Amino acid sequence: MLRLNEVKLPLDHAPGEILAAICQRLGVAAGDVVNYSIYRRSCDARKKTAIALIYALDVEVRDEAALLSRLADLRNVMPTPDTTYRFVAHAPADLAARPVVIGTGPCGLFAGLLLAQMGFRPIILERGKAVRERTKDTWGLWRQGKLNPDSNVQFGEGGAGTFSDGKLYSQIKDPLHHGRKVLEEFVKAGAPEEILYVNKPHIGTFRLVSMVEKMRANIFELGGEVRFGSKVEEIDIDRDADGNGQVRGVVLAGGERIATGHVVLAVGHSARDTFQMLFDHGVYIEAKPFSIGVRIEHPQSLIDRARFGPAAGHPLLGAADYKLVHHCANGRTAYSFCMCPGGTVVAATSEPGRVVTNGMSQYSRAERNANSGIVVDISPEVDYPGHPLAGIEFQRRWESAAFVAGGGSYAAPAQRVGDFLAGRPSVAPGGVEPSYTPGVHWTDLSLCLPDFVVTALREALPAFDKQIRGFAMDDAVMTGVETRTSSPIRIKRGDDFQSLNTCGLYPAGEGAGYAGGILSAGVDGIKVAEAVATSMLKSA
Repeated sequence: MLRLNEVKLPLDHAPGEILAAICQRLGVAAGDVVNYSIYRRSCDARKKTAIALIYALDVEVRDEAALLSRLADLRNVMPTPDTTYRFVAHAPADLAARPVVIGTGPCGLFAGLLLAQMGFRPIILERGKAVRERTKDTWGLWRQGKLNPDSNVQFGEGGAGTFSDGKLYSQIKDPLHHGRKVLEEFVKAGAPEEILYVNKPHIGTFRLVSMVEKMRANIFELGGEVRFGSKVEEIDIDRDADGNGQVRGVVLAGGERIATGHVVLAVGHSARDTFQMLFDHGVYIEAKPFSIGVRIEHPQSLIDRARFGPAAGHPLLGAADYKLVHHCANGRTAYSFCMCPGGTVVAATSEPGRVVTNGMSQYSRAERNANSGIVVDISPEVDYPGHPLAGIEFQRRWESAAFVAGGGSYAAPAQRVGDFLAGRPSVAPGGVEPSYTPGVHWTDLSLCLPDFVVTALREALPAFDKQIRGFAMDDAVMTGVETRTSSPIRIKRGDDFQSLNTCGLYPAGEGAGYAGGILSAGVDGIKVAEAVATSMLKSA
């Protein structure tokens, strides 16, 4: 099998043109091509009047060895790499010890799935509810303003990524094909096969719900266990006089103790009470940078025209996205974050009396507005020095201010871009209707953002308008606040994936500061599962 990279064809090419391009690239007749498949498809939209599709193709040809010898100097043709995932270990049938995984977000789910596939029968603990029950609780906040602190956008089966755009791409290096393993498992669970080859795959919330259920069922079939409503209150750690510890088990909120020497900590970036518990038990934690800002909404049609010109609306292009960065005069960087084409802004708080925004899209990306976080970087040294958990209090301060600015009812404070740039409060929407539920309260967003963020955003929005005409349109809607861009802490680990000072504790995923998004969290879950399996076999 050969891999052909950089095969460029027009957006509206006929199906037969792929075969013709293969034959031209390889210098063979159509009859010599046994089969081909698309490994990757991306879009080159730099010339809006001549948008092209760029393919990487896997091709089976007759007499491949002779062809490769003849084409040895040809660029972008090579043997197809082997992307098969290979398990690092398999548990012996008599292994009595069982690992515990805390959390069922993408990281915990894949850690549990891989441990189950290797025969280690994991016990997976989730403080929230199963995904369909959790969805009902989440809608309770969105539609009725009723928050369940243990079952919401942040907590419950599937993790925060369940209520997102379902993006499945990242910039992580992946020499062992863990990312491919994540995508293949998603396809087995019901994701469309296109996620294996499109350049920026996504799933959307509704599809993720059924996929998560199928993955849970697979874990059960393989001897694993998933327990909901099982909040871990304590981690039992033996710690010596030098501060070095060994995990002995976990204690649930109801008092039940589960003995184990291996705990995967995949709790997500909003498990603030768990972070406090770990700190109190001497686990090494340090403050980490994150960002704060707002969600911004534009008509999706505006973004489509800006990105795709006359081809806007083409079915192969779908709803357009964007990525923006501006380095500000005050030394801060403002940038777009978690852009959701054709989506909605959603309530994402996990604590009473606070307002947090996030973005979500369905697979169709068919809603009228595009939304994205527009956020500004912050750092522990400058903005919340002095304590490893100070970033959490920084987040809480502005989330509480947003709750007050929104009227104290989980409505979000909102402002039109024109008013924000002019420094005056908004009193009503313009041509862009906000999508946030349970509703918005028109006000002045400077009431719930640090001054340096306000300054940076007022500089960045006109700069972004030069890249996307209309980005700073008066009627675009800004909704606050976006504080959960990433974890405010890092639970440092060594090369063996264990906590620096607590053996048997495996900090993992976004909450521990080692991932950002569904794919990278899933990949980290696989890597941690491999480390746990290797350690358990050594200690067996």
